[in-house]
Amino acid sequence: MALKRAIHYPTAPTVAALLALALVAGCATTSSPPARSGFDDIPLPNGLTFQPSKSTIIESPTVKAARLVYRGRVEVESLATAMRTTLESNGWRQVSSTATSDHGITQVYEKSGNPLEVRLIDGWWYTYVEITASRTLQQQ
Repeated sequence: MALKRAIHYPTAPTVAALLALALVAGCATTSSPPARSGFDDIPLPNGLTFQPSKSTIIESPTVKAARLVYRGRVEVESLATAMRTTLESNGWRQVSSTATSDHGITQVYEKSGNPLEVRLIDGWWYTYVEITASRTLQQQ
């Protein structure tokens, strides 16, 4: 006596539920908006997503300081070149640049007496950009 295996095909409601789940999952991958930090002269290359949970912005009547963290799937060396090019075109002067295998690339800039540090860290899946800046505010 031969045994027959029953083949169970998904029902229409099951297929519809799976398609809806796939659609919702696809829509859930939106990126975070860029940081509104008041540092408009610090441009970022495309392909980076702001990480608000890892960033800090501090403001007082006389000083604004921030540690802004971004991530993206970008090659570190090309990102370092892009950062230097865009910052220098916005008036920042590079003071130094250091590259180490275990700490990534650190670039230090200056503009009108205000410091800026850019750290580029090559992670396992993402490249992280950490920007630390401070600015003395004009008293009115």
